[in-house]
Amino acid sequence: MDETQQYDYGGSLRFEKLLAEVSATFVNMPASEVDANIEEVLGQFGSFLRVDRIDLVGFSQELKKAHITHSWAAEGLERHPHTLIRENYPWLTGKAARMKTVQWDDSAELPSAEDRKSLKVLGIQAGLVIPFGIEGKFAYGLAFGHHSTRSWPEGLAQRFRLLGEVILNALLRKQADLDIRKAFDEIKDLKERVESENVLLREEIGALQGHPEILGNSDQIKEVLRKVDQVAKTATAVLILGETGTGKELIARAIHNQSSRKNRPMVTVNCGALPANLIESELFGHEKGAFTGATTRRAGRFQVADGSTIFLDEIGDMPIELQVKLLRVLQEGQFEPLGSSKTVKVDVRVVAATNIDMLKAVQEGTVRQDLYYRLNVFPIRTPPLRERIEDIHLLTLTFVPEFGEAIGKRIDKISKSSIEALKRYSWPGNIRELRNVIEHAVIVNNGGPLMVDIPELVCSDEGGAQTLEEHERRYIMSILKQVGGRIRGKGGAAEILDLKPTTLYSKMKKLEIEYGKGRS
Repeated sequence: MDETQQYDYGGSLRFEKLLAEVSATFVNMPASEVDANIEEVLGQFGSFLRVDRIDLVGFSQELKKAHITHSWAAEGLERHPHTLIRENYPWLTGKAARMKTVQWDDSAELPSAEDRKSLKVLGIQAGLVIPFGIEGKFAYGLAFGHHSTRSWPEGLAQRFRLLGEVILNALLRKQADLDIRKAFDEIKDLKERVESENVLLREEIGALQGHPEILGNSDQIKEVLRKVDQVAKTATAVLILGETGTGKELIARAIHNQSSRKNRPMVTVNCGALPANLIESELFGHEKGAFTGATTRRAGRFQVADGSTIFLDEIGDMPIELQVKLLRVLQEGQFEPLGSSKTVKVDVRVVAATNIDMLKAVQEGTVRQDLYYRLNVFPIRTPPLRERIEDIHLLTLTFVPEFGEAIGKRIDKISKSSIEALKRYSWPGNIRELRNVIEHAVIVNNGGPLMVDIPELVCSDEGGAQTLEEHERRYIMSILKQVGGRIRGKGGAAEILDLKPTTLYSKMKKLEIEYGKGRS
């Protein structure tokens, strides 16, 4: 093959398949294995692209020092050592520091003599450098090098930016893991030596006591709280995944309340409840006259959340055209309000949540792939109630006196048969549904042990497994039947489900549920 000709790297489908395989390898990977796997991945893509070498280069904040953190070289060539880079690249570094991708077919054509000299030392004639930032600041460069002249395929840089995002996310997860390990080691040195079983017990108790608003003793909820403790004190974006009613906002508040931003209120935005024509103004603000009805200038939620945390609930419902603007805020901390050319800079920690399958949404084109990778730096899955059955007893014993006190009833006992029935039920509405069922039981109780009626319409003892959508559809239908089809207003289905009416309408349309009465 003539190296000066554009290389056909197999098309987008082959690339996407390889990228998906690579991304999957880093999920839940121990920190000790990350570095070796990164270099293996560089080798896969180096062979795929037929380049001579690939280096991941880390830069100091002042850009005075650069060091190779990971490298790969084709067969017969020596890898660059993981060390400080002695050569100087003023032109290349300057472009990358401005987050500009740089590519050249022949180093002899570069405008900087110093860059040409440095590349000659390494034997690099053609190259591609893709910059990456952390919290808006240039931090890494992914460099592809070739020892002879060659042209680069159109659009290659954008595709390999996704590869860099996957690698960077793996490094950030590794660093978060190392930081928490270091913190635990420091705590261990300060405490008296105790048996390892007692240390583990104290950590578990401490985690639960540190989050009084989150109830549960199951292994699943303890794992969620461990992840909250790991990530809370960082500035890393968090993506909370889980079904409706699993307490995603509680997890977001727990992260915020343990962070250095806890003295400022967390700002919450429900992306699914805002009309598409208003969400940009709501998030980023607008200038006077930016659109019909904009009679005054208004600050957006990101400006209000400057120095704090913003919780973007139902992130999967954000319009695709706004996702580019959100991605820029995540990468650079910058945006322009609607109707303004002035750039606003903010320091905001983003916690997002969704109950949809984000990878499926990426495949369907409703969520940008680059936004997904940027948000998915530290995913936390909130388990559905059916996966933490042992917590149902504790949750019930907490909800009963809460509702009893609210209406002036004292209930000291709950029937054993009710507890067993609660544990057998599949809970498609999760903790939110459990609260509603307990509240109803407390209201109708006329003395004696509490008896709980399990909704028959969605009872899980029917034969066969059900999908999440089937559970959700049947649960919403049971609530609509309970309220006579009324959606809005006091005691309506939206209030019981703790959803905005617009969000409930959207879910009903998706699940093909008749609106019934109360649409007005």
